Amino acid sequence: MNKSVNNGLNNRVSNNQRPLPRLENAGMDAWLVRLFDTIDERNMGWITALVSACEQAFGKQLLDIVPSYTTVLVQFDALLLDHAQARRLLQQVLATLAPDSGDDNDSPIKELSVWYHASVGPDMARLEQHTGLETAKLIALHSDHIYRVFALGFAPGFAFMGTLPAQLELPRLERPRPRVPAGSVAIAGRQTAAYPHASPGGWNLLGRTNARLFDVQRSGLSLLQVGDRVRFVPVNKAEFARLGGDITPIREP
Repeated sequence: MNKSVNNGLNNRVSNNQRPLPRLENAGMDAWLVRLFDTIDERNMGWITALVSACEQAFGKQLLDIVPSYTTVLVQFDALLLDHAQARRLLQQVLATLAPDSGDDNDSPIKELSVWYHASVGPDMARLEQHTGLETAKLIALHSDHIYRVFALGFAPGFAFMGTLPAQLELPRLERPRPRVPAGSVAIAGRQTAAYPHASPGGWNLLGRTNARLFDVQRSGLSLLQVGDRVRFVPVNKAEFARLGGDITPIREP
């Protein structure tokens, strides 16, 4: 069973106050730093600050670091650092941690062109029935919002973004599709994402983007990175095709 180490502060605090997180044992060569208990866009300043501080403090002893909505997983080289030493180093980092002070409203916005249409977004009808709203309103709600990338996972380049407007909240499908086409733009709960590759998936499909979300030739590989701000930009079929988008309709069984 994982052990939890509380460094003395209650992390159930307002995001503009200082959280003192819990350190949770994540194996022989990793600690999970739990900063918050709930998803909130205001968490991001603390999450990104912790990532940067750990990269600097651990240096070559750091093997991997994985930020998420409320946590940061820190994996270290067990040949260079033992578990207790890693915990002490994390506690030192956390003792002086301060959130990134950059103005979120000044950070660049990455735009993804999206063709919203039933042929590539077959769950738009389900969303209409669930909300009672017309397609045009649903598209406006999804595309007018600026999203924050909270985490990368599930598949290379798959960016979990939030938080979705409450009116668009929709549960995952009861039966996931065996194949979701690359570029599919989808929602689940209060999250949105775009599938970088064809894969199984249980999110609700609203449309498709032409963006190349993961590229082994790209520095950083993933087009979207944790902390990015993202906006979906509606385009019509002709413009989507001109941009190189795949207009092949989804064939449901």
